[in-house]
Order: sequence, then structure tokens, then C-alpha cells
Amino acid sequence: MMRLLYSLLTWAAQPWVRRKLARRAKAEPLYGAFIEERFGYYDTSLSPTPDSTGPRVWLHAVSLGETRAAAVLVARLREQLPGMQLLLTHGTATGREAGKALLQPGDLQVWQPWDTPGAVGRFLARFRPAVGLLMETEVWPNLVVGCQKAGVPLCLVNARLSDKSLRQARRLPGLAGPAYRGLHAVWAQSEADAARLRSLGARVCGVPGNFKFDATPHTGQLEHGRRWRTASAKPVVMFASAREGEEQMLLDILKENRPLALIDTAQVATEKIANTAGNVALPVQLLVVPRHPQRFDEVERLFLEAGYTVSRRSQWTEATQSAQVWLGDSLGEMALYFGMAHTALLGGSFAPLGGQNLIEAAACGVPVFMGPHLFNFAEASTLAADAGAAQRCADIADAWSQACAVATDPAHHRTMADAALALGAAHRGAAAKTATEVAALLAR
Repeated sequence: MMRLLYSLLTWAAQPWVRRKLARRAKAEPLYGAFIEERFGYYDTSLSPTPDSTGPRVWLHAVSLGETRAAAVLVARLREQLPGMQLLLTHGTATGREAGKALLQPGDLQVWQPWDTPGAVGRFLARFRPAVGLLMETEVWPNLVVGCQKAGVPLCLVNARLSDKSLRQARRLPGLAGPAYRGLHAVWAQSEADAARLRSLGARVCGVPGNFKFDATPHTGQLEHGRRWRTASAKPVVMFASAREGEEQMLLDILKENRPLALIDTAQVATEKIANTAGNVALPVQLLVVPRHPQRFDEVERLFLEAGYTVSRRSQWTEATQSAQVWLGDSLGEMALYFGMAHTALLGGSFAPLGGQNLIEAAACGVPVFMGPHLFNFAEASTLAADAGAAQRCADIADAWSQACAVATDPAHHRTMADAALALGAAHRGAAAKTATEVAALLAR
């Protein structure tokens, strides 16, 4: 009965979904492309090739972070399953754009079907995957039931479940219970995630770890960023994956003149004289990289209205940038930005949004300073803090002060940077283990 009501609601919500996509397409045009795919209707050119060349593996990576993490799994799956055909689905424009890089001839990429029985049924009938792999958290009731009916083993890989999500799931036991119990297998990021997933009835088959530790930064981007960092007149502090409202939090701190205590009086006097905008002099070069591309213009406007000069990545040259704030307004260049940074503030952790992935920062040797809201990445945050690669901070004022202090202290910076690099090396191998399990499942 509960799923029937849910199905009626998702069916009735389809006009609302179309309107929402149309609104989002104004800022991100890809949301307006291939809309019918979301409801299970596909262009005739999207026809799967025969199964004889290898199994068709469906991998769902909803957004950018999951797609980046999926890249290393796809590589390991291709090693384990020669001739594999990849069917890649997403829910966001950034995920779909990033996913293009994972495709090979014969692979397919479409939107995730909206969770109605009809859309799910049409998706499965059209593509007939041998197995379905959902990245991290994407468990949908009708998707699970549809796969059960179609005989498609549906697995949750690199799985995580926060305490908050567990509480939400328990409020709807008639939906969450059957959905988690209906998964064929689950491979979790941590023992804590595994325990929460088991409490909902999920069949946890192992805890191989987090795929994101397996990813290696783009070497060219990292080297390019370090050249720019060397050319900077000041140490660089990055606000990584900043979320809505958090940039204003930082601006409020800067207005209070707090960072000036971290540098000597002569430097402060020199910068105040040079600062024609009339705002607070910064002891470091600030690099802001918003999490969502539709906010690039908004973030630039915030800093300009506060009196800071801003230079956008899309307008950079090899010349040293003289603006007080650098704005990372490109996609797919996080290794470049982390290469530029001495230290980083963790976006999503200062507003109650659950944090963001800090593993890529660690892989680039960048110490991270985290706010109090880390429920979506609790395990990785704890590992990083325990290893000395990251530091928990009470609020954004504390994080900014600590990030500036470490960025301007070469010895302290080197210690934390080395700890960050060691963290990644100590936790690799999850993707290869998961690929081996998936290959064994298909063999059975």
C-alpha cells in the first residue's frame, strides 16, 4: 500500500519535474536536453549492441562527485570484464557532462529514469542490463522492485548512509525497508555505514572502503596549478566546493578584520596602503571554487559588492593574477585548483549541509580545515583528522584563521601535506575489490 501511494505521487509529480528541469535549463542547458529519457522514452539511435561482446553493466552515478568516484571502478571493471558494455546514468547535468569521459565505443549514456513503475519498466526493457550498480546512496523503491521483476541483480556500491539519512529512512519503513532489503548486494565504505545499512535490512557483502581513495589527480592539472601557486605573491587558501551562503559567512569574517592578526604589522600596513578597494587586507591569496556552476556569477558578484577585486579562471593567462580573489569557474579542474592551494576550507561543512568529499584534496597533498557539519562524509573526515591531514574547526572563523596560519607556516604546512598524501596511500584498493565481486556475481 505504501509503495502504491508513493507510485501515485511520483506519477502525479511528472509535470512538476518537467517545469523544474525547464527552470534549471536556463542556467545549465543540459537539463533541457533528452528530457524524455527521464520518463523512459529513448531515441531510436540508443539501441544496445548484442550481448555477445560482453556483459552490459549499468552504473548509476547521480552527480559529479559520484561520477568522479565511478571512474576508477569503471577502469577496474573493464579489466575484470573484457568487452564490457557500459550503460551510464545520471541525475544532474554536471554528472552527465563528466560521465562522457568514461565512455568507449558501444557504451551508452542516458538520464536516470524517474521513479515511476512505467519509466523504470521502459528503461529496463530497452537496455536489459546484466547487473545494476548504484553509486553510494541512490536507492529508489520502484527501481528496486523493477529490477527484481526483470531479474536484474541491483547492487549498491561504495555505499554510505549517514545517521541523518538512517533516521529519515526509519520514518518511512514501508518504503525504505523493502527497498534496502530488495538490493541484491551492498558493498560499504566503512563499518559504520555497513551497520546502518544492515539495520534497514540491506544485505551487506563486504566493506572494501571508499573508491575515492583510488582516484589519482590529473598530473598535468596538478603540475599546472603548482606553477601558479609558486608564482603567487602569497600563500593560497582555497574555499573548496563552497555552497550557497558559505561565501557570505566568509565575507562576514573578513569584515571583522580577523585574519590580520596572523601576519606581521609591517605587512598589514603595506597591504592597507596598497588596498585601494577599502576592504580588509588579506594575508593570503583567496581561491574560491563554488560547488555548483550556476552560482559562479552570483559568487563573483558577492565579492565585488564587498569591495574585493576578482579574477575568474575562464579569463586567466599564465601571468600571475593580481586580484584579491581568484574564482574557479570551470568544471573538471579540481586537481588544478588543489595544485594551486596551500590549504583548503571544506565547503558544505560550515552551513548544515553535511560537508563534501575531502579525499581529492588529500590526494593532492592539501591540508583541509573542516566545519562542524560533516554527517555526509563522517568516515572520511574522521580518517583525515586522525591522520593529521585535516582539522576540525568550530566554525568558519576558526577554520579561516587556522587555514591562514598553516598556509603561512612552511614547516606546519609540510607536516600536514605529508600526512594528507600518506592518507590516500593507506586506503587504496576499494574499487578493485568491488570489481572482483561484481565479476564473480556475473559469473554465478
